[in-house]
Amino acid sequence: QVQLVESGGGLVQAGGSLRLSCAASGRTFATYAMGWFRQAPGKEREFVAAIKWTGGNTYYADSVKGRFTVSRDNAKNTVYLQMSSLKPEDTAIYYCAARASARASLTFRLRYEYDYWGQGTQVTVSS
Repeated sequence: QVQLVESGGGLVQAGGSLRLSCAASGRTFATYAMGWFRQAPGKEREFVAAIKWTGGNTYYADSVKGRFTVSRDNAKNTVYLQMSSLKPEDTAIYYCAARASARASLTFRLRYEYDYWGQGTQVTVSS
């Protein structure tokens, strides 16, 4: 089992920045990749960004490319999402997710590709 705890959410004005953190505990040595998803009111949960635990390959949704940066600190078992140039449409609950193992044809963008989820942290961007 892997436990995930997100932090760093809050209220920010449009154009501002926030950094989210996701601390992993438990069987973290078995983690293959970490992802960030978000869910706005009345909408489905959508992919934001992902990173491979080994190698550091990153993946982004088109809507956040160039504004958000995903990174990890292996020593701290923590993944970060640096969000800049925030827009009101970025308002959502942000969830961290972990995938335990490698598999061919992974996209890293689909919810079912992840095994563990955090409880989420609210990000609100005011106009």
